[in-house]
Amino acid sequence: MDGIHEILKEIHTSPSEEDVIATIIRVEGSAYRKEGTSLLFRRDGTKVGMLSAGCLETDLYCRVPEIIEQRKTRTIVYDLKAEDDLSWGQGAGCNGVISVLLEPVDAFLREHLCKLKFHLDRGNRVTIIKKLADDYSVSDYLYIADNHDLFGKWHGGVPVFMKELISEVHKTYPKSGIIYCSELSANLYIHSFEPKPRLMVFGAGMDAVPLVKLASITGFYVIVSDWRSSLCNEEYFPNADQHIVGFPEETVKKINFTKSDSVLILTHHFQRDKELLHHLRNRELMYLGVLGSKTRTERLLGGKEIPPEINSPVGLPIMADGPEEIAVSIVAELIQRQREKRSEEVISL
Repeated sequence: MDGIHEILKEIHTSPSEEDVIATIIRVEGSAYRKEGTSLLFRRDGTKVGMLSAGCLETDLYCRVPEIIEQRKTRTIVYDLKAEDDLSWGQGAGCNGVISVLLEPVDAFLREHLCKLKFHLDRGNRVTIIKKLADDYSVSDYLYIADNHDLFGKWHGGVPVFMKELISEVHKTYPKSGIIYCSELSANLYIHSFEPKPRLMVFGAGMDAVPLVKLASITGFYVIVSDWRSSLCNEEYFPNADQHIVGFPEETVKKINFTKSDSVLILTHHFQRDKELLHHLRNRELMYLGVLGSKTRTERLLGGKEIPPEINSPVGLPIMADGPEEIAVSIVAELIQRQREKRSEEVISL
């Protein structure tokens, strides 16, 4: 994940005139993170997000006061290719050149970032276009949401070809970065922000706790549902974004499922699992998994063979043992499925 959701939350809940956003806009060779990854610097030293394994953050933070004082954007280039300790490679030998854009968050940008959060929270993908000057500072920027809402700071009218350009970018997902636009005679930085993928966890047992925590940390919007209010609450699942209390027939009606959603059934209650599987098996989902053995899942299906749209057992085959390792295997499979699905969508375009 590119870290934008945590950054937007911080800016929205705790606004400041002394914030600076650092974004990787170009990578030549290999690097720890890719184009589109962002980090928020706050004047008090707080950082939200991560750009590297620690190689760049200290130097970037030293530049924050200057960026705040001058109120101008600036791009810093780091050459991490060298393997000696006297260069930016710092002996790591990462074999990459990274360009990082630093932007002060003024009132206008903060307003637009809050609008970006509004769209992402409602499931809309938003693409940013930044027009770069010769020194790679930002002269104009424009956000375009999937629902065609446009906002930003763009001088003059928005060219018609912009939407065609966005369409081409979406076809080449996940490529983000800098391209030259002959129509504008300028370089453009382009990146698409994706809404958080949703994960519904049916079952609030203790083994769901590490699963929900790990899924949340890795960028999922997590919903926990269970009929036991004593378990399905913020005390037991502080990392969950939403808690829905009720029996299967009640809760599935409260959720608007989409083909981008992942669902896990792990109530450890045979009848409840059976009811959930009955309500969910014919829905178009990104992932539907049932915790337990293949034999148990076949029993849930009345002895029928498990269809390909139902994953059982769940998780990557890493011989996981215990709730924490099982959580790792499941979340890894969910991430893998997300990446595979996006690749398939690009190929089909």
